[in-house]
Amino acid sequence: MTKIAFLSSDTPTARNALDRLVARYGNTPVDQAQVIVALGGDGFMLQTLHATEHLDLPVYGMNRGTVGFLMNEYHEEDLSFRLAAAEEEHFNPLSMTAWTHEGRIHRALAINEVSLLRQGPQAARLRISVDGRIRMHELVCDGALIATPAGSTAYNYSAHGPILPIGSDVLALTAVAAFRPRRWRGALLPKSATITFEVLDPGKRPVMADADGRSCRDVAKVEVRSENGVTHRILFDPGHGLEERLIQEQFV
Repeated sequence: MTKIAFLSSDTPTARNALDRLVARYGNTPVDQAQVIVALGGDGFMLQTLHATEHLDLPVYGMNRGTVGFLMNEYHEEDLSFRLAAAEEEHFNPLSMTAWTHEGRIHRALAINEVSLLRQGPQAARLRISVDGRIRMHELVCDGALIATPAGSTAYNYSAHGPILPIGSDVLALTAVAAFRPRRWRGALLPKSATITFEVLDPGKRPVMADADGRSCRDVAKVEVRSENGVTHRILFDPGHGLEERLIQEQFV
């Protein structure tokens, strides 16, 4: 039998599922497991991937949350069979390096997106460079984000950014409520690109940076690139992988 490490969020629904599955299949310590089964919603799946990225273990999620875009349906029966039949998806996270006005450096990885957001009542003013070349001298907006294909249906899609095919070597640069240029819809950039945001007028218009929920306030500059040294492995039931879900999302 596959050595399974079960992890769950703190919600009563997820904890109840954890107890039932552990009673049925046992529970292997994470450092001795062959696969991790995450019980919760998409947020907990992101937490699990970040927490176990050093282990090179596949993660199979079962939805005990709400949307469950990164999760499989919850069933207690035939789990070993489902794990053996599952299809594996691979993708790299984004690396964020943020410099604050005080000179502190904050680093984090993001599976979905790295976003810059206004910190106060006034719009942010951002200068955007790609691979060291200034591409936009001033973007006045509520914020901007860089999304991976895996995260393109999350905040990026809500901000009217494009859904990216899984496996495509592309990142989405999307503005959040752009004021100037008013009709700017963002850009598609190669996965190999390094994107730099410089915050203009930071004293009057402070900006925060966020990588999958890990935030840094009062940033002066943020650099984002794909982190090819880290590969996440997610398991999906056959016919229900990320590629199918990304296509389906565009027809609802």
